[in-house]
Amino acid sequence: MAGEPAASLTQALGRAVAIEPQPDCVVITGDLADTGHPDEYTTLRTILGRCPVPVHLMPGNHDDPFALVARFGDTPYLANGVATSYKVDYPEVTIVVASSWVHDRPYGELGPDVLAFVDQALAERPGVPAFVCLHHPPVPLGIPFLDEIMLTDAAELGAIIARHPHVIRILVGHAHRTASAMFAGTLVTVAPSTYRQSALRLTDAKLPGFVAEPTSFLLHLVDGTNCVTHSVPASHAAAVRAF
Repeated sequence: MAGEPAASLTQALGRAVAIEPQPDCVVITGDLADTGHPDEYTTLRTILGRCPVPVHLMPGNHDDPFALVARFGDTPYLANGVATSYKVDYPEVTIVVASSWVHDRPYGELGPDVLAFVDQALAERPGVPAFVCLHHPPVPLGIPFLDEIMLTDAAELGAIIARHPHVIRILVGHAHRTASAMFAGTLVTVAPSTYRQSALRLTDAKLPGFVAEPTSFLLHLVDGTNCVTHSVPASHAAAVRAF
C-alpha cells in the first residue's frame, strides 16, 4: 500500500474519527494490501497508528495472513493474538472476526474450524448484539464475476447465524462497492472500497473493472438491539476530517 491508496485510506479514517460522537472502533474487512508484501503492512501500520480508536483487521484475498500476523500479531489490531479469526467484547456489542482467506484463490471459505469458532464465540454472549465480520460475501450480489468468487460455505455459516438471533449485522468487503442483502435472518452489509470501486457490471461474468467513483465507508449505530447503518462519504464531501 502506497501512494493514492494509502492517501485514500488516511482520508477515510480522518473522516470517520471526526464524527461526533467518535466511533467506538473501526473494522476493516480485508484487502488491507494489494500484493500482501510485508512493506505494505508496514505502511498500513503507520497509517493506523494515527487513528485514536481501536482498529480490527482481517485478511482478504489480496492479503498474506502470515505477513499480516508478522506485522500485527500480539497487537490490538488482531485482539492481542496471532490468529486472524478472533473475538472482541465491547460493553454493548460483540465483534466476531472470521477469516475466509484461501491460499492463492480469490473465493472465500471459512472451513470447519473457523465455523466452529464463530458458533462458540456467538454462544458466549447471547444477550449482547453481535457483528460477524469476514471478507467474502455469503450471498450473491448480482455481479456475476463477484458471485463466482464469494464465500463457498455460505450455507454452513447461515445455519450457525440462524441459531444466534442476536447477530445484528454481517460485515463483509471483497466487492469494492456498497451493497446489502438479507441472509439467515440478519442483514449483510458490504463495505465500499476507500480507493477504487468495482463497476456495476450486471450482465455477464467478465471482470467488472474499477472506477473512480466517490469513496465512502459504513457507520453502524447500535442502540440496544437496534442497528442503523449509514453510508458516509469520504471523498467528494465538504466534511470535517482529522489528521
